[in-house]
Amino acid sequence: MGRILQVVGFQNSGKTTFVTEYIKACVEAHLKVGTIKHHGHGGASLHHDQQKDTGKHRQAGAKVSLVEGNGSFILSTDKLSLTLTQMITLYNMFELDVILVEGFKFERYPKVVLLRGEEDIDLLDKLENVCCILAGFPLPKIYSEKFRIYSNMYECINWLINTKAGEYIDNSNV
Repeated sequence: MGRILQVVGFQNSGKTTFVTEYIKACVEAHLKVGTIKHHGHGGASLHHDQQKDTGKHRQAGAKVSLVEGNGSFILSTDKLSLTLTQMITLYNMFELDVILVEGFKFERYPKVVLLRGEEDIDLLDKLENVCCILAGFPLPKIYSEKFRIYSNMYECINWLINTKAGEYIDNSNV
């Protein structure tokens, strides 16, 4: 049995820093962690193997390629979209304790929302399933009555780990 937790916020809100520190805390607590990152900014291909065999396989028409060696592997797809739920299903085979999802703001899973400044507050009205907020500035009282708010990242992470926040997934159904 594992749990899923999203980390959301606008660009440069500290999501990657938060996820990295959360991973370290999970490892220290002997939890197996996986991450899923949404690359929502467009741009160049995420593939770095264009001249390697797996890249050539995709160029020839393979929709999915995988390279494995010494217990590590890289799975690549080409123009094959998976929903977040499908990606999580794929992760279930690894029997993780925690799946951290960076991004995918409007998915349904429990969220930690990172706010950079007051200009980001409107995001809270657009999201569902917010379990806590990390903000480096005071929020209006209406939000402190509705959400658990942290100004210290490590206190937030400790609370998330100790309360086992997140949506539970059952690995046995995979």
